[in-house]
Amino acid sequence: MSEKIDLIEPVLSDDDEFMNAKQRAYFRAKLIAWKNDILREAKETLGHLAEESANHPDLADRASSETDRAIELRARDRQRKLISKIDAALTRIDEGTYGYCEETGEPISLKRLDARPIATLSIEAQERHERREKVYRDE
Repeated sequence: MSEKIDLIEPVLSDDDEFMNAKQRAYFRAKLIAWKNDILREAKETLGHLAEESANHPDLADRASSETDRAIELRARDRQRKLISKIDAALTRIDEGTYGYCEETGEPISLKRLDARPIATLSIEAQERHERREKVYRDE
């Protein structure tokens, strides 16, 4: 598909057939752009961490630097996991299962997918999942 996808003007209309070619192309472009942003930020972080590896003579400066480094590495780890979810969503687009709830098989609302393109559950299924999680956590 050589047509340029405009991520600012989504092609999300409830009147259209669900997950038609334009919608799949829109979500693919949105996911790829998101992944590229994360990868770019990761490269910048690596560069920053390499520059910041200076040995600080003051203990407080060193402790502050180590804390900042640990926080940054935790954030990068979360983003690494996010990339695998983005890749899984791209695979679902290729397989034709993207946009359908993994639990019920029903379509996930386009608004939800636009806000959270890696969503695998409808809002109702996600709420049930969170309630079950809360019950097990409270026990």
